[in-house]
Formats: sequence, structure tokens, C-alpha cells
Amino acid sequence: MFPPDTVYTTGMSDHQRAWFYAEYQRACKDELLGILFAALLGNFGVHHFYLRRDGLGILYLIFFWTGIPALLGLIEAFFMPGRIRHYNAMTAIYISTQIRAASQLNAYPPPTPPTTQLQTYPAS
Repeated sequence: MFPPDTVYTTGMSDHQRAWFYAEYQRACKDELLGILFAALLGNFGVHHFYLRRDGLGILYLIFFWTGIPALLGLIEAFFMPGRIRHYNAMTAIYISTQIRAASQLNAYPPPTPPTTQLQTYPAS
């Protein structure tokens, strides 16, 4: 698994960059695991659930008894590295934009309410 490109962290502070790498490490998918899921459990669509393609995963589950998803799973095992790289790139973009948006919300401190001073009037 390769670390994400620095393009996603350009212009971030060290704290934001550390936050990005922590979130990316948690969310990214492993290519080898995706290949194994497609080759060994492709009949049940596990590789689609792994990439959060729930619709295709359910379709594979519905037709697993025909054997067609098993054949498709073996074929898709060759395409899994590219699909996982694409998924990881989209995840990195999403995390980067969320961190930038969160930091922009916190860029300006909330306005302080005006202080009202009690005026004292001389006793008459």
C-alpha cells in the first residue's frame, strides 16, 4: 500500500496533515485483500462490499447459486488493484476536502458579544 500523494495535503498545516494521514490510514483499502476477496469469495460479491458497492454485492448474492458471479469474480480479480487505487484516491480527496472545510469553519473565531456596561446614575 502506497502512501497518498502530497497533492492532497498541499497547503495544510502540520496538524491538518497528521489528521489527514490518520484518517486516510483508517479508511484506505488494501489491494492484496481486494484481489483475494475477488478470487476466493467473488461468488458472494464480497469484493464489492469491500469497496462499498453494496448494490453489486447484493446482486452477486442473489445469483451466487448460478456460478456466474464466481466466474466474474475471477475475472474481476485482475481489475481489483486499479479499482482499489481509484477508491483510495477518491477517499483521499474526500478526507482532504472535509479537513479543509472544517478548518475554514474554525478559521474565524466566533464574534464576541458586545459588552454592555451598566451606567450608574447619581442618586438625586
